Amino acid sequence: MTKHQGHPGGHPHGKGHPGTRPGTHPGAETAPKRFLDDGVTPICRLIAWEVTRSCNLACKHCRAEAHPEPYEGELSTTEAKALIDTFPDVGSPIIIFTGGEPMMRHDVYELIAYAKAKGLRCVMAPNGTLITPETAKMMKDAGVERCSISIDAPEAAQHDEFRGELGAFDASMRGIQHLKDAGIEFQINTTVTKNNLHLFKDIFNLCEKIGAAAWHIFLLVPTGRAVELGAEIIAATEYEDVLNWFYDFRKTTTMQLKATCAPHYHRILRQRAKEEGIPVNFETFGLDAVSRGCLGGVGFCFISHRGQVQPCGYLDLDCGNVRTTPFPDIWKSSPQFLNLRNPDVYEGKCGHCEYERVCGGCRARAQTMNGHYLREEPLCSYEPKKAKK
Repeated sequence: MTKHQGHPGGHPHGKGHPGTRPGTHPGAETAPKRFLDDGVTPICRLIAWEVTRSCNLACKHCRAEAHPEPYEGELSTTEAKALIDTFPDVGSPIIIFTGGEPMMRHDVYELIAYAKAKGLRCVMAPNGTLITPETAKMMKDAGVERCSISIDAPEAAQHDEFRGELGAFDASMRGIQHLKDAGIEFQINTTVTKNNLHLFKDIFNLCEKIGAAAWHIFLLVPTGRAVELGAEIIAATEYEDVLNWFYDFRKTTTMQLKATCAPHYHRILRQRAKEEGIPVNFETFGLDAVSRGCLGGVGFCFISHRGQVQPCGYLDLDCGNVRTTPFPDIWKSSPQFLNLRNPDVYEGKCGHCEYERVCGGCRARAQTMNGHYLREEPLCSYEPKKAKK
């Protein structure tokens, strides 16, 4: 996914649960369909498409280590439209036009309009600094339904330092205002580090003040430039504390809240709900109750600027390239995707945890910190009660 957002699974959702409090209905009548017509392959719900890797910022946590110059090998307009033609064959996924900075691709609005004409929900993940009244109108006309803008501190100095660009905060705020003026819904994404944990309530207050439709927090995956953050990456115990705080905090607001790159939240939600005597179902917790923690290769995937398909932007596994293999074939039969859909092959405590099918652990952190995507999640402090296999 984009360097600005932290992870592909946490992109603009739109029709998820609206930060529901226990006991309230999220606004949908039934849980979503789970499988394609073959009854075996899970429906692809989200595709994060890195339409370009070029970017005007140099964020500390960028998985792509992006730079402003053009990258070789990007899909042409013709190739991109041919790829869009295949998306309905894996369900009706939300298409996240991301980067890099997607606004730096010259034909991005043409591609959005093309996908929109196929009946696909199109959302965008710009960093906000390049949005003008004119480009906001172009987004609206093309069919962008939501934008996600990353804000990692409630004030400019800390945000700009993290984003590597003086003035980035103010530029993003101006971009948000242009989105509002154009009638485009937006959400705020925040990457969790030791340096901003204490600012979370202030960041949320900012989200409310500026009229965000949602607030998504992202638990950092140490890859790309994020490897260099070192001491800023929170520990397993802090991870647990953040997600318990998040569970409690979501009860205080009707804003959509989502924890991304945080599969343990699905365990914590069930543990806390059990303690409180609240059933975990679609009516009480919306999509959090019927979804899974790590969706890479299960309900979500990433497509790079060169057409390489991966479970997510942080998990650099070559699962096939759309230039040589039709995307639906990759989605249905990639060996890596088949492994990710089968928790029985997971190693370490993830392989025998009673929450394995609702959590799954972060496969990208397993790869970058433990050496293989099927090994145990390194930032989980929970000890399974099930016996080892």
